[in-house]
Amino acid sequence: LLLPAAATAVYKQWIPNTNFETASNWDEGRVPCASDVVHFEKNKVVSVFVGSPHALTDMYLPLNGEFVLASGAGFAAFDGSWDPGCDSGATVRFADAEQHAWFDPTLWQALSPGRELDLGGRIFSVDEERVPCRYDDVIFQPETSFRVNIDSSQRVIHLRSVSLMGQELSSPEAWAGYLRGPSAPLQFHGNGTLQVTGTGCPDKSGCACGNTPDGHRICAALRGASGRQCPAVTCRSPLQPLGHCCQVCGATINLDFTPDFDLQKYRDRLVQALLSQPKYAGVRMAISKVHKAQTFLGIIPQSSTPLIQIVLIDDEAGAQTGTAAEQLATDIMDDIAQHGEALGISSGKMEVATGSTFSGQVGSHALSRITAGTVLGLLFSLLLLGGIFFLHRKGKLRL
Repeated sequence: LLLPAAATAVYKQWIPNTNFETASNWDEGRVPCASDVVHFEKNKVVSVFVGSPHALTDMYLPLNGEFVLASGAGFAAFDGSWDPGCDSGATVRFADAEQHAWFDPTLWQALSPGRELDLGGRIFSVDEERVPCRYDDVIFQPETSFRVNIDSSQRVIHLRSVSLMGQELSSPEAWAGYLRGPSAPLQFHGNGTLQVTGTGCPDKSGCACGNTPDGHRICAALRGASGRQCPAVTCRSPLQPLGHCCQVCGATINLDFTPDFDLQKYRDRLVQALLSQPKYAGVRMAISKVHKAQTFLGIIPQSSTPLIQIVLIDDEAGAQTGTAAEQLATDIMDDIAQHGEALGISSGKMEVATGSTFSGQVGSHALSRITAGTVLGLLFSLLLLGGIFFLHRKGKLRL
């Protein structure tokens, strides 16, 4: 018995802020106190939320910026009385917020309201999907200020909705109105443009994220945060999932699907029937629709093909690395062999890479028709070319 499919809305929340009371926003690692001199760089554009009253000795303001004051918040001149926690009299500088980039996955947190099936974080996303996708809802926490660089390889970054300062903007008209206001230029900068559509994914088989054009930005941000290299893997011939920056040990499954396939229902099926089993307690899973680039003869680029990608990794070590993920992948393939047609799955291919094996295709389902069709197609092509050559030699056809 399966639980009803939960809502498919995905919420991504921006983590950094430019709040006055956030200690990490100051070069001293603390909030300025009464005897301090507060210094904002004059040429740095910034929006700052102030949540409480502050007494200060002096404050240098930016030429272009804003203070957003909560009820009762504000600034007053220090009257010189003794403050037991503030006798340094230092110059405290506001940190540079320009480096916070939209396409940095480490600056986003995925929120899934009502998703009890997520098993405590064991459902993860490939790196391109850790940044808001085109049908996601974006949240900037209430009573916070922020500044984010939206440089992009795409002219427009599409979103379902944006929530900021406690207000949800879920229509193109509401978003356009906000962009005309005074705060938007202080909060968003860069060559990209955010566009709110108000619409979710219209396809029950899922929608691709849409961040592939900025995949290089996402991977550069991740490698910059980790010393510009991917973590070492202990398996031979590791796997490279689509949309993921680094290679992994474990297993991947690529599914071809029919119009009857429902991604959300199938995800819930895998979680409840398989991933939640005690023997798979150390396995994590990512599942989403991706687009795989197709080439002619392995050289000439052609249009991409949509498929469902399942990525499985585990916490095993040494020679056992990836073995639990491999076993789960095998169970998934067995389930497809029995119920694939009813689930809207036409074929599946599994690849594994563990601490004791090389990666490679180790299982498939419903691929015989495709293989036979490929062979027949090649034979037909050879017969056609042979016939043309024969007619040309007989003088009945000029090339």
